[in-house]
Amino acid sequence: MKTLASVLCLGAAASLTGFAQPALTIYNQNFAVVRDTVPLDFKSGANPVTYAGATAQVEPDSVILRDPVGKHSLQILEQNYRNDPVSQELLLSLFEGKTIDFQTERMKDNTQTRELIPGKIVRSGYVPGDAAQQPIIEVNGRLQFSLPGQPLFPDLGDDTILKPAFNWLLQSDQPGRFDAEVGYVTGGFDWSASYNLVSPEKGDSVDLVGWITMNNTSGKTFENARIKLMAGDVNKIQPPTVSPMGGLRMKAMNLAMDAMAAPAVSEKAFDEFHLYSIARPTTLHDRETKQVEFVHAEKMFAPTIYVYDGAEGYRFYGGLNSDPGWGQSGSKKVIVQREFRNAETNQLGIALPAGKLRFYRRDDDGQLQFVGENRIDHTPHNETIRVTTGNAFDLVGERKQTNFRVDTADKWMDETFEIKLRNRKPEPVEIRVVEHLYRWSNWNLTAKSDAFVKKDAQTIEFRVPVKPDEEKTVTYTVHYSW
Repeated sequence: MKTLASVLCLGAAASLTGFAQPALTIYNQNFAVVRDTVPLDFKSGANPVTYAGATAQVEPDSVILRDPVGKHSLQILEQNYRNDPVSQELLLSLFEGKTIDFQTERMKDNTQTRELIPGKIVRSGYVPGDAAQQPIIEVNGRLQFSLPGQPLFPDLGDDTILKPAFNWLLQSDQPGRFDAEVGYVTGGFDWSASYNLVSPEKGDSVDLVGWITMNNTSGKTFENARIKLMAGDVNKIQPPTVSPMGGLRMKAMNLAMDAMAAPAVSEKAFDEFHLYSIARPTTLHDRETKQVEFVHAEKMFAPTIYVYDGAEGYRFYGGLNSDPGWGQSGSKKVIVQREFRNAETNQLGIALPAGKLRFYRRDDDGQLQFVGENRIDHTPHNETIRVTTGNAFDLVGERKQTNFRVDTADKWMDETFEIKLRNRKPEPVEIRVVEHLYRWSNWNLTAKSDAFVKKDAQTIEFRVPVKPDEEKTVTYTVHYSW
């Protein structure tokens, strides 16, 4: 039997809990690759090693152990992983059916005294992987649904551990001391990007500040770690079902471990993804959220775009639609969008990981006011970003069908729409009117009040300038034939 103190001591098998500077590659899919240094002192033959430095959410079959210098050939003859760390509930379950002492404090003659109360553990309440139940303790022949005091446990059993640990049986081609490298995939990590864009009182320029937010819920603190962040859609099987050292997980491991050996850079393309490096070592505590600024741009051109899509939600689905009432939306909302090009010529031009964009504008006394937010996907450089930030208060659109004719014998339909746009702003605007020609694939406009742009096979767009306090009317007739 081992006591709690003896478990903490270093025995004949090396207990490896202290490491040099660790390294992390965190993916934005709730997992990470950890690389750490493990000091080994090999004797001839098989060497038992206990490694208790992994996270609580390690994937045991992802472990890689190697000599980074390449002088020693390592072989893991056997690996056992235990994840039942000592807790009061667990120890109560180990002593179910047995009587132990419970310590309590009471006031007697104005003096606080300690008293030991023997109690039999009828039910511990411990449920592995689930919420604990109420314990049942028998004291003086009576059952109670609470502990009568602080439990005092006898010696621990051989199968009890203080925290998750690997027990390895290792073989090397030669004896000696060296620092091995251990790497593994673990859950409990995530990161995300967010962007704050600030506009002046007037105009279409914005200043952008991008933040990286890292979350550590792995059960382990990483001191002075070298951290890299992988952006992209990496294929990760959940739950893990691949072989211990093969498949896609092994590919992700090799990519991340090779990346961590490369010189630190702010951002670079890596394989089919993008890798971001934190410039200096940083400590990431368990249950901690840490934020780091990673991009800053000033005076980007990000114009405001107004869009009226009065029949939003109606699309061409591949079949003939002759229902005269279909697509008669009553929406009056004109949506507001912001657009900017992710290019060096626009003060930016780096790969932007997916995240939330928040827009602010300064009012006339210089204070920042929140004016909308949205999300972007992973965006390479030289691509254009357009996001919707809300609906315009002072712009109104109205859309109605003014004519509809169908001739099933000659196989044609005519439909006419009228779109009214009103601008109650003190400045002129351009409103983009989007129309969906959803009734059939063959169409042409036989009449129109304004020029249009064909956006795709069933979508057209009118760009209409509207002066302050003006109402503009756009009309068109579309002819379908089949």
